[in-house]
Amino acid sequence: MSISAKKSLGQNFIIDDNICRKIVSALNLNREDTVLEIGPGRGALTGLLLQQTGRVYALEKDLELCRELSEYLPDLNLVCADATQFDWARLSSLPRLKLIGNLPYNIASRLIWDIASQGPAFFKAVFMVQKEVGQRIVSLPGSRSYGSLSVWVQSFLQPKMLFKVPPTVFRPRPKVDSTVLSLMPLADEKKIFSSDSLSRTLKILFQNRRKQMGTILKTYWNNEVSLFFEERGISPRSRPEELTAHDFQALSRAIFSD
Repeated sequence: MSISAKKSLGQNFIIDDNICRKIVSALNLNREDTVLEIGPGRGALTGLLLQQTGRVYALEKDLELCRELSEYLPDLNLVCADATQFDWARLSSLPRLKLIGNLPYNIASRLIWDIASQGPAFFKAVFMVQKEVGQRIVSLPGSRSYGSLSVWVQSFLQPKMLFKVPPTVFRPRPKVDSTVLSLMPLADEKKIFSSDSLSRTLKILFQNRRKQMGTILKTYWNNEVSLFFEERGISPRSRPEELTAHDFQALSRAIFSD
């Protein structure tokens, strides 16, 4: 395809066949799987996906690319839509669903946030994102990059950084490195919290991450919050980045217990 990348859509097309094969291989496909690719672009990954499984769907916002992909890959089930506005519930009936995509830098965090909590049941996801975003997603308590995105994703999924991708494999070349992430859904029994309460708790705490927890939660303090700190041996003088994802989940239940 000769379509140029559009800066407004954050497009950086992969041009390295070896990297494409490595990304697709990380999805561990078989013929029984259904794949949804987010942002197929010029189809660098898509052609490989179609070779390995019979059911490949793709979401593409760029109408010009949609027209080209429809002609170039007639076996592709293409949906011309904005992934940030997509109703993920539409995919709930797809069997053995796996997700993949070279996500635009400008929407990757938002997409992964939404997919983690709103997405359909899926077996595995493999996404390429900006290296900084990948580091934030896998970060552990106490690290500088640990924040609300880390806690949110780790409350629903098990993330793992697979390998780094240099700017040289893209056209146009981005100014930063990328990384490929593997995301595996956690068992349902591990999600004993309200996603709405967790989201509100993360907003409250990480907007004031340099303050002590007791200070931040002064207006939210109740018996359950006091018990949370006591039972877990956490000091009210600690700061938000010191808590684990499980701590945040339990704290969200304590704050919004009513």
